[in-house]
Amino acid sequence: MVFDDKEYKKQWYKENRERLLQKQKQYQQDNKEKITQYQKEYHKTKSYKKSYTISGWKQQGIIYHDWDLLYDVIYSLTSHCDECGMYLEGNGKQRKCVDHDHTITDGDNVRNILCNVCNLKRG
Repeated sequence: MVFDDKEYKKQWYKENRERLLQKQKQYQQDNKEKITQYQKEYHKTKSYKKSYTISGWKQQGIIYHDWDLLYDVIYSLTSHCDECGMYLEGNGKQRKCVDHDHTITDGDNVRNILCNVCNLKRG
């Protein structure tokens, strides 16, 4: 008799879901400090910053075919506004923004990397 591994796992999870959720909940209660410390450390990593930034872009409606390329090459390596040439750093006017075309919803809609001022002007 041959078992379909995928179906077997699906069925097993369905039968054991409540027990697994309870076990997970108990682990979280028993290890609250350890989990909090891990999260604090993770939030300091480049991996977290990248993930958080890309997630924000997706919520804003930015669409791009290769998120790693957009973040690692285009966004990270851009040091000056493509519109006015201002050096991009920190927050406020000099904040680095991904400019995108709001009318494009079915394909890449990224136009430039701009300072916050130019990005707001462009709309």
